[in-house]
Amino acid sequence: MKAQAQLSTHTLVDVVTLVKPRITLLTIITAAAGIHLAPGSADWGLIVVACVGIALLVGGANALNMFLERDTDLLMKRTQNRPLPGKRLSPDFVLGFGSLLIGVSIPLLTYYVNPLTGALGALSLVSYVLFYTPLKRKSATALWVGAVPGAMPPLLGWTAVTGSIGLPALVLFAIIFFWQIPHFLAIGLFRKEEYARAGIRIYTLEASDRDILFQIVMNTVALFAVSLLLIPLHVTGTHYLIAALVLGGAFLGYGLLGFRNGLNEEWARRLFLISLVYLTALFTVLFFDGGSS
Repeated sequence: MKAQAQLSTHTLVDVVTLVKPRITLLTIITAAAGIHLAPGSADWGLIVVACVGIALLVGGANALNMFLERDTDLLMKRTQNRPLPGKRLSPDFVLGFGSLLIGVSIPLLTYYVNPLTGALGALSLVSYVLFYTPLKRKSATALWVGAVPGAMPPLLGWTAVTGSIGLPALVLFAIIFFWQIPHFLAIGLFRKEEYARAGIRIYTLEASDRDILFQIVMNTVALFAVSLLLIPLHVTGTHYLIAALVLGGAFLGYGLLGFRNGLNEEWARRLFLISLVYLTALFTVLFFDGGSS
């Protein structure tokens, strides 16, 4: 009985791992930002259904991503202990589990929230699973393709409340989009050998140091600029403005240090951590100092 209990607990943990809980949580937080900034008031029931639907959509997409990348996951240290390469779950189970979550999420978003949210959710799913995931083995442009579904959650949150796309939602989309480029380039720098061993065509394997730094800095500049656009749109206040200036300046400043110190693993790891602090702090202030008038 004790062995069975341990097995059941272990299996449950593996099933939860399929949805990539940290990524799914980040998705819900950014979707909640779209809900928070959306004009008017929404029924709490609708908000809960929207968040559940988005979580199921992202979780299902992540499970399908693990199914499609089970061979390359085996070749990378950070992923080789996932349920599929670790042979703790079968490919058929993972495929069925991911499909089930998606099969529930799209109708939920379409019929219980609104058709636009369902359509954008479907677009996000297709671009992530059918375009981004296989493209990673063929072209470094997968980084920019993958940034599209990655930036979709706040747009989904906004449309869940309004049934339409507004400028503040597009700004939130742009913030997440541009943030992802330096964030994932930093990962690509300190995990370069792992990606090479797995045969994944990441930008940091194919571009020169100067081009990599250019992409990091230019996208951080774009991030800094678009983050300030919420001010003239009158959905945030002075505290957010200060936070955007300070956090964006720090993020950009550290990126520029790469031109002086050169690309190295320590710098890349710190850039990665700074990117996480930036997004967490910016959205925390946004929740306290944001809201459509």
